[in-house]
Amino acid sequence: MDWTVVVGRRKTSVARVFIRPASKTGKGSFEINKRKFEEYLPTEIHKIKALKPFSILQLAPADYDIMVNVKGGGITGQAEAMRLGFARCLMKLDGERRPALKSAGLLTRDPRMVERKKYGQPKARKKTQFSKR
Repeated sequence: MDWTVVVGRRKTSVARVFIRPASKTGKGSFEINKRKFEEYLPTEIHKIKALKPFSILQLAPADYDIMVNVKGGGITGQAEAMRLGFARCLMKLDGERRPALKSAGLLTRDPRMVERKKYGQPKARKKTQFSKR
């Protein structure tokens, strides 16, 4: 079986996720930008966020060969982009998994983005102090 390729996005992060069952190679490799998973996501909360689709479906990431190319944004946006990519990949591999992922809200792309700064203001919404006189 060849690689299943899917894109996941969050904020300004874009993650291209490549997944295939590990039965072809015999070992489940997990690489993010050519680095090990534990090395790329050092904090536990980001690991939990990224692997949520696997925990909901009660699957082990070691059963798959996973390769992720992620760029843009910060570590949280990248972890959440990977989460969407993993959910879409697992659904693509087996359509029966869709209801479980959908009810957990993992197939919905989070549209929230940073609001742009407006001219004449210090930040996007912050204004200078109003003076009556």
